[in-house]
Amino acid sequence: MINAIVLFILAGLAEIGGGYLIWLALREGKPLSWGFLGGIILAIYGIIATFQSFPSFGRVYAAYGGVFIVLSILWGWGIDRKAPDLYDWVGAAICLIGAAVILFAPRH
Repeated sequence: MINAIVLFILAGLAEIGGGYLIWLALREGKPLSWGFLGGIILAIYGIIATFQSFPSFGRVYAAYGGVFIVLSILWGWGIDRKAPDLYDWVGAAICLIGAAVILFAPRH
């Protein structure tokens, strides 16, 4: 379980960080090399996700979506200095509950 959580967090940071570098290069006037580095980091994100032990690609990526949402809110708060409000946290909690159902529901 800890391994899965760590992999979800690493994948999320790679996806958000890579996308953020591309955003900075294309929208904020940072060097294009930042955007290329962001693309490489996004590719690494795709690799990190393959280390999950869950057997279903679709379920892993669906559940990862809940983690990604929480990490995105935290990124916005920490990096962009946009404080989340109550609705951000409620929405994030709903997403995490959904992710847990997708991954851990008993199946035959």
